Amino acid sequence: MAEAGTGFLEQLKSCIVWSWTYLWTVWFFIVLFLVYILRVPLKINDNLSTVSMFLNTLTPKFYVALTGTSSLISGLILIFEWWYFRKYGTSFIEQVSVSHLRPLLGGVDNNSSNNSNSSNGDSDSNRQSVSECKVWRNPLNLFRGAEYNRYTWVTGREPLTYYDMNLSAQDHQTFFTCDSDHLRPADAIMQKAWRERNPQARISAAHEALEINEIRSRVEVPLIASSTIWEIKLLPKCATAYILLAEEEATTIAEAEKLFKQALKAGDGCYRRSQQLQHHGSQYEAQHRRDTNVLVYIKRRLAMCARRLGRTREAVKMMRDLMKEFPLLSMFNIHENLLEALLELQAYADVQAVLAKYDDISLPKSATICYTAALLKARAVSDKFSPEAASRRGLSTAEMNAVEAIHRAVEFNPHVPKYLLEMKSLILPPEHILKRGDSEAIAYAFFHLAHWKRVEGALNLLHSFRMIPYPLEKGHLFYPYPICTETADRELLPSFHEVSVYPKKELPFFILFTAGLCSFTAMLALLTHQFPELMGVFAKAFLSTLFAPLNFIMEKVESILPSSLWHQLTRI
Repeated sequence: MAEAGTGFLEQLKSCIVWSWTYLWTVWFFIVLFLVYILRVPLKINDNLSTVSMFLNTLTPKFYVALTGTSSLISGLILIFEWWYFRKYGTSFIEQVSVSHLRPLLGGVDNNSSNNSNSSNGDSDSNRQSVSECKVWRNPLNLFRGAEYNRYTWVTGREPLTYYDMNLSAQDHQTFFTCDSDHLRPADAIMQKAWRERNPQARISAAHEALEINEIRSRVEVPLIASSTIWEIKLLPKCATAYILLAEEEATTIAEAEKLFKQALKAGDGCYRRSQQLQHHGSQYEAQHRRDTNVLVYIKRRLAMCARRLGRTREAVKMMRDLMKEFPLLSMFNIHENLLEALLELQAYADVQAVLAKYDDISLPKSATICYTAALLKARAVSDKFSPEAASRRGLSTAEMNAVEAIHRAVEFNPHVPKYLLEMKSLILPPEHILKRGDSEAIAYAFFHLAHWKRVEGALNLLHSFRMIPYPLEKGHLFYPYPICTETADRELLPSFHEVSVYPKKELPFFILFTAGLCSFTAMLALLTHQFPELMGVFAKAFLSTLFAPLNFIMEKVESILPSSLWHQLTRI
């Protein structure tokens, strides 16, 4: 019985809510009809005539004061709404209306709905927020000495922020050090060098590590039959020292490549020795993991040096070999380097093959993956695509696939089109990026803008695309756009760069409304003060015109329903 009573009350409540939600116009007309029927006993006509006589006796100064006060109040509300919007990103009036009036009108309160699943939903959203706002190592990062420092020497600006360089220092300590470094003097010095903030101190420490770790061996070179000359050959063994010098001391890519080749000799020997001893204990296993990271890093940077120096085919071969040799090391995202090099060679079939492997729903996405897939789809139709023709005949299957691919890419990172369309100037990409953020857009466009320009019509197709989703709402193909990207990008990007914020915070309706109301009432106050008689005539003409339809309707209703109807009803 209790359950039946509760169910009946819920149904009754839902019916009442439904009636107020959809039949409010009926209620409104019923109230108007009752007011009209009761106009005689309520003496509405007498009261209206009294009010009109009172308004006619008012002087223009009263209207000036009235409109001036209205303008002042509207201005105060506008200032408060603007401050609240700048601080909290929403309108105060709109927020109060949604929070208090929406539940009364039958709307769903997002904050209190689905209470039974709130804990699971909150935990999933929190995990997603953390993963979306995670800072990643830029797989296409430049060389500090040969590229970043040269930019500083020319422009006097620092392209890297302290936060970005601090993250790089943490990465170096994670990849290039282990707990057993104190057993080898050179590695102990390098362990301290990665923590140094001063670049010169790091470079000096790398040279010191090489001097300590060099091994002298004599090689017999017979120059004369009766004598021998002993030559001293230096065999460096500290690969990480060469890495640091190649990254920060070398002023050209060619110099960096020579140092990386020396690092490869040392790193390959350390890797082979630790590979044989990795099963002898946890200490040897940690050394082998460190040596593996060092070797992969060196080979990847050597491939990037070859790509910079124009030896693109050689770079592609090195990247392919590296991915085959170490298929499980996905943290370096070598496939993104490979995609960029293959696009330079215009090997689009190979690019599609790489995308087929890495553009999987179970793998993390990136701007490189999404926009490269969109570029390949756009390449098939961009040379013949015309927005006018497509609007007349509709989109073909290939054009629809291209539009959907661009839709997907823009939803993942909406900042990229500004740089690809050259609506915003590029800067040097940071060493770390935030996926779906402005930093990732810069890193992608810096290397891939030339590839989009090479495909005829691809940028025109991107420019004509207008189906950009609103990312703070429910995502179509990805999770909703994370709000934390703006703050993280401001830490990663230099201060002279204007961080791209998407979406732009649109002014709420109530701010625009109060601004218009304030301006309109202030104008009325000024005109009434300057031209009181003319404004009085204008006001009377405006009111008479405004109420003319209402008077016409009341006359028609009066002819149908006489004023004595109320007396007849009371007699009944």
